[in-house]
Amino acid sequence: MNEKTTKKSYLSNWTPYAIKRYWAYIVATIISLTMPWIKIDGNHLFLLSFDHKKLHLAGVAFDMQELYLMPFLLMLLFLGIFTVTAVGGRAWCGWACPQTIFRVIYRDLIETKLLGLRKRVKNKQKEPDMSIPANQGKKVIAIFLWSLLSLLASANFLWFFVPPLEFFEYIKDPMEHTILFGTLIGLALFLIADIVFIKEDFCVYICPYSRVQSVLYDDDTIMAIYDNTRGGDIYEGKGYDREKKFSKTKDLLASNENAECTTCEACVTICPTHIDIRKGMQLECINCLECVDACTKVMGALEKPSLVQWTSEKENRKDGKTDYLRPKVIAYGVVLVIILVALFVMGSKKEHMLLNINKNTRLYKTIDGGKVQNDYIFLFQNTDSKKHTYFFDVLNKDIKIIRPTEPFHLGAGKKKKKVVILETSKLLADDLRKDTPIPVNIIAYAIDEKEKIIVDRKTVFIYPRKDLLKK
Repeated sequence: MNEKTTKKSYLSNWTPYAIKRYWAYIVATIISLTMPWIKIDGNHLFLLSFDHKKLHLAGVAFDMQELYLMPFLLMLLFLGIFTVTAVGGRAWCGWACPQTIFRVIYRDLIETKLLGLRKRVKNKQKEPDMSIPANQGKKVIAIFLWSLLSLLASANFLWFFVPPLEFFEYIKDPMEHTILFGTLIGLALFLIADIVFIKEDFCVYICPYSRVQSVLYDDDTIMAIYDNTRGGDIYEGKGYDREKKFSKTKDLLASNENAECTTCEACVTICPTHIDIRKGMQLECINCLECVDACTKVMGALEKPSLVQWTSEKENRKDGKTDYLRPKVIAYGVVLVIILVALFVMGSKKEHMLLNINKNTRLYKTIDGGKVQNDYIFLFQNTDSKKHTYFFDVLNKDIKIIRPTEPFHLGAGKKKKKVVILETSKLLADDLRKDTPIPVNIIAYAIDEKEKIIVDRKTVFIYPRKDLLKK
């Protein structure tokens, strides 16, 4: 077998992480763009509508009064990211974060592939020469193209708060919906400033996630690691002189005859956050694994495995295999399962009718014959997806309903106020000193679906002191 065939065979089964990441980006983009449009029984997969005061989750609509589910969703989000970080490092940053995806679209696709403003995707640290007039024109075109995509990304973000069809209706008359229009433009301008000018400095200096990674990492966390045992020590001490880096690297490697690093700098120039992975773990590393791809290609041509691997410190030190099911990860998993179960249990108990009971300003009314009346305001809301007929009962046998006397209809998602009068002719309290609050149980229900739609509410019936009763 000749040398060319051997090299080809060595890399034949290698799929660059960049290709896998691009597929992950495509999947994330498709999910993000299509999710706001998908409905189940007329409800969105996820929608937090402040306009309609509703939360849609997995095709179930919850009223704002049922937002006790939001803390569970936030805990799932953060604990999920913590679990991913403990196991796979900053995989979220490199593989799913919108900031990273947008930068790849702008820098690698628009600037490099479409316009040729940058020479190669492999060199992410060399900025284009903007003194050249042609490059200035390409830069303007790149910003224009990204501005269009920024508007789409901003609209896509808002679709999770404003249903897409309503969004397009509102945006036709921006002067009547200035907050929505202003938010859309503001988000687009932020994305332009962030992706075009702030760039990866957002990840390094602004995003708080990089500051907490050291707390979540341990020796079994998977990350991009340079094997200095094979490659040799590139840096000594704490000094770091970028101008003299290449000559210093040569000198250091010359002192180690077994060092395999070729000092090609491929892992350095391809890094989007402008770090040298050979210095060890750094907070700027987003686990995009570009350096792993670069070194794999170079060392593969030399019939050697990559010096930069996606592995753990334990495996890199040859201290054993990575322990993926270690106590910390198991604890995260148990907590996530508990939260998921609690979320589903509480979500399954969703009330398809909401009822608020407020006592009227008048405490009570006394009528001849020892009768006492209390007035209430009942606010009914139909949170189901279809029309129902409602009524209610008082469980206290000595108190009866005077008003209303007939069931009433309520459309899907509609609200209705009812003035309710409860009356008693019984002597509920024998107190000459003060009025007495009597606990009252109200059962409200949909007559057409009483087994499914029924709620239990508690209120009080104020009974006057005995000397105020009318005989």
